[in-house]
Amino acid sequence: MTDAPAPPYAARTPVHEQHLDGFGTVRVLPLDPAADATVVHGWVGEERAAFWGMNDLTRDQVAAVYAHMDTLDTHHAFLVVKDGEPAALLQTYDPAADRVSECYAAEPGDIGVHLLLAPAGTEGTRPGWTAALSGALMAYVLLGLDRTRIVVDPDVANEKAIARFLKQGFTAGPAVVLPEVDLPDVYLPEKKAQLAFLRREVAFGA
Repeated sequence: MTDAPAPPYAARTPVHEQHLDGFGTVRVLPLDPAADATVVHGWVGEERAAFWGMNDLTRDQVAAVYAHMDTLDTHHAFLVVKDGEPAALLQTYDPAADRVSECYAAEPGDIGVHLLLAPAGTEGTRPGWTAALSGALMAYVLLGLDRTRIVVDPDVANEKAIARFLKQGFTAGPAVVLPEVDLPDVYLPEKKAQLAFLRREVAFGA
C-alpha cells in the first residue's frame, strides 16, 4: 500500500497555524507569487472582487504584482489555507509606508490589512465561517506580530466589507480619499475609502 500524496500546501512552512474547534485548522502561508498565481488570479478576476482592483489582469500580471510585493519590507502577502484548501488572500502593510498614512493619524503599533475571502463554492453560504477565519487571522496580525491596532480601508461603496468589519468589532473612522499612486512599479488610482480600526484590547482583551 502506497502512502497518499501529501496535500499541496503541507510542505510549506506557515507563519501562523491555529486549530479552531468545530471549524478546522487555519494556516497562514507566505504567498508564492508563481505557485499561487492561478488561485489568486481566479479570485481577483471575479466580479465580486471588483473592489480589489485587479479584475482585468492576466495570471502573469497578477504574479508580477505579488513578485514585486515580495521585494518590499513594508508590504506582505499571504495565502490562507483551511484544512488544506485555499481560503483567503491576506495582505499586511506598514501604514507609514502606504498612501493611507496621508489620510489619518498613524500610531505606533498600527498595521494595515487587506483581506479577500475565497468564494463560497458549491456548499453555498457558510454561517460563522467568515467570523472564525477572521478570528484566526486577527490573532496572527495582532498577537503573532505584536501589533496594537489594525487599520482597514475598504472602498466606501463596498458596503458588504464595511459591514463585515464593523460586525467583527472594528470602529468606523472617517471616509477619506486615498491619493493616486503613479510609480514605475505600481499604479493605484485615487480611491474613496472608509477607514476602520480594531484595537488589540477590543479583540482579545490584552
